Amino acid sequence: MKLTHSYASALSSMVSPVKPAVLKQQQLRLVNRPLAAQLGLPEAWWTDNHITTLLADESSALCESAVAQKYGGHQFGQWNPFLGDGRGLLLAEAVDTEGKVTDLHLKGAGPTPYSRGADGRAVLRSTIREYIGGEALHALGIPSSRSLCLFSSAETVFREQPEQGAMMIRTCPSHIRFGHFEYFFHSGEKDKLNALFDYTLATHFPECLDAANPHLALLTAITLRTARLIALWQTHGFAHGVMNTDNMSVHGITFDYGPYAFMDGFKADAVFNHSDHQGRYAFDQQPGIGLWNLNVLAHCFSDHCSVDEIRSALQRYEPAFISQFGNAMCRRMGLESTSPSSMPVVNQWLNMLEQQLSDYTYSFRKLALTNLSDISCQLRDDFIDRETFDNWWQNYRSLRFEQSTQPEDIRPFNPAVIPRTHLLQQAIEDAESGDFTTCEQLLEACTSPFDTRWDSHPFSTPSKQTRGGMLSCSS
Repeated sequence: MKLTHSYASALSSMVSPVKPAVLKQQQLRLVNRPLAAQLGLPEAWWTDNHITTLLADESSALCESAVAQKYGGHQFGQWNPFLGDGRGLLLAEAVDTEGKVTDLHLKGAGPTPYSRGADGRAVLRSTIREYIGGEALHALGIPSSRSLCLFSSAETVFREQPEQGAMMIRTCPSHIRFGHFEYFFHSGEKDKLNALFDYTLATHFPECLDAANPHLALLTAITLRTARLIALWQTHGFAHGVMNTDNMSVHGITFDYGPYAFMDGFKADAVFNHSDHQGRYAFDQQPGIGLWNLNVLAHCFSDHCSVDEIRSALQRYEPAFISQFGNAMCRRMGLESTSPSSMPVVNQWLNMLEQQLSDYTYSFRKLALTNLSDISCQLRDDFIDRETFDNWWQNYRSLRFEQSTQPEDIRPFNPAVIPRTHLLQQAIEDAESGDFTTCEQLLEACTSPFDTRWDSHPFSTPSKQTRGGMLSCSS
């Protein structure tokens, strides 16, 4: 195992050293052993709650250089400079045998200079949601932070009501957010902004250093990665819920899970964050918000790129998004993305789903399980307007056979299981009573979501009771 602290040392003027404060009767509950092995972390960490002992030891390799990072962000469109790691600490970077660097970040670690009077804690509810959500998206092929381990405790944390305190260690290529650049740009600290650019380029985007303008190459790379990420969100019916710029990663990964949800009944303008009164972060607004966020990030590049260069980088967002969305959606439906006939069939399918609030994931999975040889499709029973469905089905199956005499099996692109809100809630309630069995079972299903064994399992069944449910940002 090799642990480094390159961010803390290279950008020491932009962080605050803070030691973790372990929770009362803190217990290790979930461990992502495949990820731990991939990162080369010691097996001893996960034995007899030893990891908690390490986190309580200020001189341990995990704690000796732990830091809270400073950043700002646009929150619901308004600039807020008073942000930073208010409850999280960058413990270290793990370096695997191939030299790949991965952040180890402790969430719920206690107060920091950026807590703004808050307790610096996380609750079991939100920690379980983030742990399972990150692993589920990773299994779906959607870039995301990943979950390494989760701790429960006997400590009470107060949010809307008293809840159980918890911690988790999550991993990312880095925790550099759009808001990092924004803070040092808006505060006029150009030396720190340039140091952040230099570190980001050298450590995480070295391929950009060979470009005529490395900063332009960096902005372009972030733009393309963000477009790809949000296209995949849209493809799988995932709503992040709170796309503030302090929740946007320069790596183009899903980051900072709050009131996220996978849609049950398909409603394009669905909102799941009960604090989002204007619907700024509604499902169908996510692509536009992605570009809005890139625009505010692009201001930070103004000393290194001309207006025309910035415009040229941002103009790549829309075509990249459309291309990725078309490719991914056609793949889910077994259609050729290069054919002009494919997307009209896709769009008609989505329109039919929305007209009657059909369950998004379940409908795609049922389509994947349907026999294309059937002239009359059993799926028609799920639709009120059967004539419209029958016409669509004939067009769809004809196109599948026209594009390939042996259409491929599309089950590997359409999950049977996603972390539905009602499934997460059941896992949370069981865990709050001390039983993590449901968490473990749901994790197993969400990390093998395409396996046919889940098709007859309750985890694959939609819950009509949770359609349109609103979720809290609090954690």
